[in-house]
Amino acid sequence: MRPRALAFWRTLEHVRARLRLAPVAWLAPLALATMAHAQSDDGNARSPGATATVGPAPALPALVVAAARAPVQVADLAVAVDLFSAERLQASPGRAVDAVLRESPAFSLFRRSGSLVANPTAQGVSLRGLGPSGASRSLVLLDGVPLNDPFGGWVAWGKVPGLALAGAEILRGGGSAEWGNAALGGTVALFTDFPTDAGTARAASNRSNASSGRLRASGGSSRTSEGEGLFLAPVGRDGVVRTSVSALTTAGDFALSPAQRGAVDRRLDLRQRLLQSSWHQRLGAASPIRLTLTVRGFEEERGNGTDLQRNASRERFASIALAANPTTVLSWTANVYAQRQELRSLFTSVDFSRRFETPANDQFAVPSTAGGANATLSLRHAGTARPRSTFGTDVRTIRGETREDFLWSGTRFTRRRFAGGAQQFLGVFAQHERSLGDGLRASAALRLDRWSNTDGHRREWDSVTLTPTRDDRFADRQGTSLNPRLGFTMPWRLGAVAGDASPRLRLATYRAFRLPTLNEFHRPFRVGNVNTEANPLLQPEQVRGFEGGIDLPLGALRTSVTVFRQDLHDAVANVTLSRTPSLVSRQRRNLEAVRVDGVEAGLWWEPSRAWSFRVEAMFSDATVRKAISQVALEGRRLAQVPRFVGTAGASWRDPAFGTLEVRLRHTSTQYEDDENLLPLEPATGVDVQWSRSLARWLEGFLTVENATQASLQTGRTSDGLISLDAPRRFRLGVRSRW
Repeated sequence: MRPRALAFWRTLEHVRARLRLAPVAWLAPLALATMAHAQSDDGNARSPGATATVGPAPALPALVVAAARAPVQVADLAVAVDLFSAERLQASPGRAVDAVLRESPAFSLFRRSGSLVANPTAQGVSLRGLGPSGASRSLVLLDGVPLNDPFGGWVAWGKVPGLALAGAEILRGGGSAEWGNAALGGTVALFTDFPTDAGTARAASNRSNASSGRLRASGGSSRTSEGEGLFLAPVGRDGVVRTSVSALTTAGDFALSPAQRGAVDRRLDLRQRLLQSSWHQRLGAASPIRLTLTVRGFEEERGNGTDLQRNASRERFASIALAANPTTVLSWTANVYAQRQELRSLFTSVDFSRRFETPANDQFAVPSTAGGANATLSLRHAGTARPRSTFGTDVRTIRGETREDFLWSGTRFTRRRFAGGAQQFLGVFAQHERSLGDGLRASAALRLDRWSNTDGHRREWDSVTLTPTRDDRFADRQGTSLNPRLGFTMPWRLGAVAGDASPRLRLATYRAFRLPTLNEFHRPFRVGNVNTEANPLLQPEQVRGFEGGIDLPLGALRTSVTVFRQDLHDAVANVTLSRTPSLVSRQRRNLEAVRVDGVEAGLWWEPSRAWSFRVEAMFSDATVRKAISQVALEGRRLAQVPRFVGTAGASWRDPAFGTLEVRLRHTSTQYEDDENLLPLEPATGVDVQWSRSLARWLEGFLTVENATQASLQTGRTSDGLISLDAPRRFRLGVRSRW
């Protein structure tokens, strides 16, 4: 073993003993280090382009590909966008993808806790504080296919193959003009090495019999162990097979403080497994068409904080993608996909002493299926105005049902419920952008969607006598939604010469919509002493938005400021109807008008190759303006929306020491409930990460999350229980490339 690697190994042994890492977590780095060392010593290691060494990956090109549905220069976008390079996404081992995306203050999940802690049904994505809920008000895409759960809209971030990611984009502001339903608040696009042009070039450079890949393994506190591998192997003359495999196991931490725990409380344990394989093939040596076939399997099991409360998820997915970009004039893409998901979850009621818990609801099966297709054609016209036209269509069909037992009596459930239905979406869109002279550039998009709800039902019966107690069949519904977007970008002075280093102004106005999920329409649920009824009569949400911003590049310093207003109509909320000491009754209802006013600001400074800094902040005021059925809510703030979110980061690189990064996220006071009776205190979390290259093929890292051991409140109940995010956590590991 080389001297530097030996020194690091001894350091690992010392830290392992102090942290008491799980045996599996300790053996995984050894296995990976041995494999990588053997790969280097036997002379078979290859240098596949940019992935040859463990170090910074190539920066993401200044294009927004997935979120805008056509290659668009960032300087031509009229709305704010956050770009995350492969280096940024992969330089944070031990942190889930959603944790990296939270470096943008505009990005949030339903609650403050991340996907490694939160219940899967509480991982709905929100942008710019547009009414967070369990159902996402933003669309999340992985290689152009929706990642949102078909039944409930939430996102399982464990499905994302982290080492395969080539980049991510957060396109703020309504995205229905391109993507239709679910892109109400914007679009989060994740994409892997294929089928992007960068991936194709990399595949073409790998014309040998040797495979390449990446490996990562880590272990840490709370008996956490994680391993992930990415393997690429050439197939034939122009094909590449990429396989991603990952596993994560953790005993987790307690959700309640020691003072509030009882005999029934347990840690939030988690186990995840992912296997995804993609075959990427050019259809002929001279063919401009590229084919990508992807299959994925995902499984997850969680403990939700007590003896009985657990859930499990499973997904099977397959897709076929075609893409052609023969010239700079014409390009097109097409995708066909299908997925099947299942969820099981048990909820309980815990007595005041927290010594006993009683089953309240058992979702023993929630099967859902989704299938769809989309196609896009982009045409770049000739002329000095650089005009581009894009046309597209997509179709998506969803079917899901909750199958659950409820009403516990004595030693068993006495009622059973089946509730669900189907949804269909068909949309077409067109967009055009061109220069209007003097640096002014305009873009316009228009999309027409046709949606329908069918087979809505809710059947309940006595589990003992099999006597029906409820048999509701809901009338089919359908509707159309027309959503435009208009945007302008221009230099600081209209007479100036536009360029990458020129200050620029942005203006955009848009309209977007979201149809409530099958979960919101049909499934009631109970958590503790809060019972929330479904509502099959919910109306689609609509938002009208406006934003204006300025981007100021000043050499090594860049700044950006954006002001925005979003008027959300018929917002779906869990509205409190009555309250007693033992039961809070709510129902999902439409709020007629919600307004979100805000301002975003960011500063990025790279004074040298060694140092980089960033500070970003978002102020927003999300207020209920009109609620006919519950007038008392008017003037209240939306639940789970803080007025202020700030993030900051600093990075220092030194060839001898390695790379040290510090990241901070602060959120101000927010409310757990619609009546603003349950406040969550301000929260500030600090993460620290150190990494260092040990050899050409090996890198070690140490991550400390919540380094200041802050008490981060993530939930509050009406009886005074306060849920907390994880305390200080350590993660130690290695990663390798060859």
